[in-house]
Amino acid sequence: MEQRHDLGAAFARLTRMMIEAETPVLQAHDVEMWDYAVLSALEEGAAPTQSELAAAVGRDKTRLIPILDRLEARGLLRRTPDPADRRNRIVALTDDGRDLVRSCRAGIRGVEAEMLAAIDPTERAVFVAVLDRLADTAR
Repeated sequence: MEQRHDLGAAFARLTRMMIEAETPVLQAHDVEMWDYAVLSALEEGAAPTQSELAAAVGRDKTRLIPILDRLEARGLLRRTPDPADRRNRIVALTDDGRDLVRSCRAGIRGVEAEMLAAIDPTERAVFVAVLDRLADTAR
């Protein structure tokens, strides 16, 4: 049997490495990793409730509220009452929030390019495509 890393260990090591590499990009935009996760999730469309947004990003609702408060205070997102159920808040990106996500993502793509530079371009494309598919199935 061929020696290789267990997938969980390999993903954990790569995750730590990528978070460490991405942190300066996010700090330059004055956002934390969870801020970026929330803003990125909202880029796909407004969240019908804060609870659904919490589930989408994998953060407990009670820990999500201070993040939303901070991002809303900066004008990066807005929470509006749901006309169908005024107890719920619809969470959506503002134009400034959308611009910030795009700017962060551009910086992150640069970090990714540096990290993957030593890999053959064909292998790199396959790796990224397979990783995207795995991430999509994990949703």
